[in-house]
Amino acid sequence: MKLSEQKYQKIVVLGAGESGLGAAMLARKMGREVYVSDSGKIAETYQQQLTAHQLEYEEGKHTFEPILQADLIVKSPGIPDQAPVIMAAKSKEIPVISEIEFASWFSQAFIIGITGTNGKTTTTALTAYILQQAGLDVRVAGNIGKSFAAALAEADHEYFVLELSSFQLDGIVDFRPDIAVLLNITPDHLDRYGNRFEAYAEAKWRITKNITEQDAFIYNTDDDVINKLLINNNIKTRKFPISLQKRLTKEGAFLANNKINITINKQNFHMTLEQLALQGKHNAYNSMAAGVAAKLLDIRKESLKQSLSDFQNIAHRIEFVANVHGVAYYNDSKATNVNATWYALETMDRPVVWIAGGQDKGNDYSSLVPLVKQKVKALICLGADNNKLKQFFGELIEPIIETRSVEQAVMAASMIASKGDVVLLSPACASFDLFRNFEERGDMFKDAVKAL
Repeated sequence: MKLSEQKYQKIVVLGAGESGLGAAMLARKMGREVYVSDSGKIAETYQQQLTAHQLEYEEGKHTFEPILQADLIVKSPGIPDQAPVIMAAKSKEIPVISEIEFASWFSQAFIIGITGTNGKTTTTALTAYILQQAGLDVRVAGNIGKSFAAALAEADHEYFVLELSSFQLDGIVDFRPDIAVLLNITPDHLDRYGNRFEAYAEAKWRITKNITEQDAFIYNTDDDVINKLLINNNIKTRKFPISLQKRLTKEGAFLANNKINITINKQNFHMTLEQLALQGKHNAYNSMAAGVAAKLLDIRKESLKQSLSDFQNIAHRIEFVANVHGVAYYNDSKATNVNATWYALETMDRPVVWIAGGQDKGNDYSSLVPLVKQKVKALICLGADNNKLKQFFGELIEPIIETRSVEQAVMAASMIASKGDVVLLSPACASFDLFRNFEERGDMFKDAVKAL
């Protein structure tokens, strides 16, 4: 019997953020007995919603007695498997699953699941936009916007496009997307995976865990890690590679003669890079992945071309903020790992005053060296501890300036930048040392730029 076919009446939800609140609301809607436990302080807005839905909860601790009486525990993605409360639950053989897994039990939707170290938010938003413009009943959820469970607590839809993090995929059992998309795998969150890149890569690969011959797998065939996982894991599903480096002879998407070429069901689709709303090498991958998914759903060529050409990129991802005294300011606060920053620097075609720093996640900055040598004229460090950044780039960049606030960083950058330069906030680090999240960091950056 599959786990999802069993009936659970006593549900404990660990973590009361977006994911946990959504799971609790969905469980209550489905008539389950629910208890919510968060070891930290629960945000006031979430407390209000817990109270409004008459959900019992605790904060500042995990009380084992009520938690270990659960039939099922739904774990928020931020809680590691090594947490004492998780270890205690598993010792009592209480099933522990992710919110994504739990939500999937209660949806009849066609699911497009998208993961990867970088680009998944943009690709998720773009894919949903294409489907919406084609008139389909579609909802975005997961690691973007509302959690899958919170969205389902409101209503099911014909289609869900889900952004999926490695943390969310860690806790799946039967979850199966109809279309699985894997964009890339580069080092990130190594602190969560015992500094083992292989463990992180396997977490990303879990998106393929339950896909069948009837499903579809869209993947980046230019990524050596993905290719190795494909060789080592014989997945029986329809495979659709995307590539910027080689001309593909079968179904999928590739770049040739400055055009993306998509072939699905013997039908061809072409579009020049200049026509795409999203510019830059990394965004060509994102556009191809979304385009392949759309063609698998028989979206008309005219509709797809229009959507790919007029889509507006998400906030905080190489987001143009303003041009001040001839200097262009870009907010790339969502670049919380080295590879995301590599893409941002690769996109820039003018001298860069680079604002970076934050909570290091075991970063290796060596891949940035060629781009830094070529493009970066100054480094503004924005973090509680900038020693690693300063030590690594100390002999490559002059000047390097330390700051402790966004306002200080923007002011320092504005004094260094010359007309024709770019000031780029692309931290390569998590935001949690000085900010609640990358959104707050990005919003404060935009406010500081507009105050210049």
